[in-house]
Amino acid sequence: MHINLEIYSPIHQIKNKLFDEKGIEVFIKRDDLIHPIISGNKWRKLKYLLKRAQAENKHHLVTFGGAYSNHLLATAAAAAKFGFNATGFVRGEEVANDTLFLCRLHGMDLIFTDRESYRDKPALFDKYFGDDADAIFIDEGGASAEGAKGCSELVDELTETYDHVFCACGTGTTAAGIINGIQRNQLPTQFHAIPVLKNGDFIRDEIDKFLTAPADYHLHTSYHFGGYGKTDERLINFIKQFVAETGILIEPVYTGKMLYALFDMAASDYFKPGDRVLAIHSGGIWGLLGMKDKFNR
Repeated sequence: MHINLEIYSPIHQIKNKLFDEKGIEVFIKRDDLIHPIISGNKWRKLKYLLKRAQAENKHHLVTFGGAYSNHLLATAAAAAKFGFNATGFVRGEEVANDTLFLCRLHGMDLIFTDRESYRDKPALFDKYFGDDADAIFIDEGGASAEGAKGCSELVDELTETYDHVFCACGTGTTAAGIINGIQRNQLPTQFHAIPVLKNGDFIRDEIDKFLTAPADYHLHTSYHFGGYGKTDERLINFIKQFVAETGILIEPVYTGKMLYALFDMAASDYFKPGDRVLAIHSGGIWGLLGMKDKFNR
């Protein structure tokens, strides 16, 4: 099947009294609108991995993630859409939840794996699919040079120049791709990565691994709210207010933390009057399914 690469990812301005007071303009690139499920950086990271699978005549996508993984769900949906089979290795004990229900609904087989075995993903792939010439290994989160290449194209779509670009950061692939795109287009834009994991300094090594050339960028490591998938009342209240005021759905794992950081830095006069700031909505709103209880307190 032909892989249709056309996407829809508009840019909307975020109007807010804070930004007016500080004299800055803030925009958001709506990668969440690319596809209902294969949205945001998931689409961009899978794009060239799917093209490689097709070129190598492989029909079975094998990948990895936690029980609430947006990447697993996006891969399942992409496999169904483009005519692949899919298997997902799920970290931890066997559970049933909304995310995994949707994975199975899209035809993905699930293999639950103890956390110790999960650490060596290539070994897991070899154990189950080493003799299967039809299977292709896709790392957790789509982390790969192909993933970074797909994410770099986000910058090619920009029709205006921004002083700052903000993006949430998990594996570093999306950040590396955007930095590569900024350099390729020779833009004066400063890039800001917001790691969503605790002690996020390690992300710098992950980003640098996929850079096409050395680059300067900013890493803001104090907006993790306790670690991956962790939240507190400040973040939940911020998300409730943001969604109610803008109509743009965000979640607490990635984009919520990134936008909280942007608003907090604006309030602290990080930006100069006249600055134009672009936030990247990296999709993943299905992550809300596993965190509904945090919004009902």
